[in-house]
Amino acid sequence: MSEEYIIQSHGLTKMYGQTAALKNADIRVRKGSIYGLVGNNGAGKTTFLKILTGWIRPTAGSFTMLGESTEAGYRKARTRIGSIIEAPGFYPKLTAKQNLEYYRLQRGIPGKDTVDNVLEMVGLSQAAGKKFCKLSLGMKQRLGLGLALMGEPELLILDEPINGLDPAGIVEVRNLLLKLNKEKGVTILISSHILTELENIATDYGFLNTGELAEEIGVEKLREKCRTFLEIQVTDAAAYAALLESEMLCSNYCVLPDNRIHIMEKVDNVSDYSALAVSHGIGLLGLEMKEINLENYYMNLIGSRKEEA
Repeated sequence: MSEEYIIQSHGLTKMYGQTAALKNADIRVRKGSIYGLVGNNGAGKTTFLKILTGWIRPTAGSFTMLGESTEAGYRKARTRIGSIIEAPGFYPKLTAKQNLEYYRLQRGIPGKDTVDNVLEMVGLSQAAGKKFCKLSLGMKQRLGLGLALMGEPELLILDEPINGLDPAGIVEVRNLLLKLNKEKGVTILISSHILTELENIATDYGFLNTGELAEEIGVEKLREKCRTFLEIQVTDAAAYAALLESEMLCSNYCVLPDNRIHIMEKVDNVSDYSALAVSHGIGLLGLEMKEINLENYYMNLIGSRKEEA
């Protein structure tokens, strides 16, 4: 049985003048997954999310969302999603509860208890009567998440939803997202620069680099790739890389900034790699065995692509 995708893009591109904010992106989000969108600032994460939520239109390409692939269909689909893209437009002089009640009525969401239930869900029951302008950044983030959850969406699209939260707040939001995903089957597309937190919840990942999709991978395959590696820092990375290939017959490596090289192949004797540098007059600045986490996996990935380019 083939995978069912709740979002699937084909060659999605967004140009600003001669600059491609998103370029030929083929991104597939499985139904029922928590999809972590990873990338540096300017990688294209927010651009992709804004296209899905209707903030901007793509320059080229197409996408299907919740089975819809036309403008009329997108409008219908967007009534079934919740989203946080940048700061939600709340009224500063209204309370947290009044703000949510305003949007409940505007969107025609039934149920007088809806707002109270949502406030409790995001941990803001005690701040329900507090004006928005008096809320902390973390509370404002929670209120934005509460707004996204009204109407019991099938799909959540979240751009940096834990920004500004303290550690306890991050754990609460993490547990809430996991509960929504596991108990209610809500599909979640989430971008975050806090990659250690994505590692705790994501089932799939998409890695964006300068507008292009570098890789799309499931968590199980990612774990298989996340093994130990040797990081070596030398005075001349280009010369050392050439020696790796000619004398060590090593091809699975990537060159990173600051003359650092990550050797991904099995290393039997670390001293062989230090001796390689020293015997050819290349200064050895550092040598360390490390374990791959999400952050250095991404850095290795985009480092390899830069070398290929």
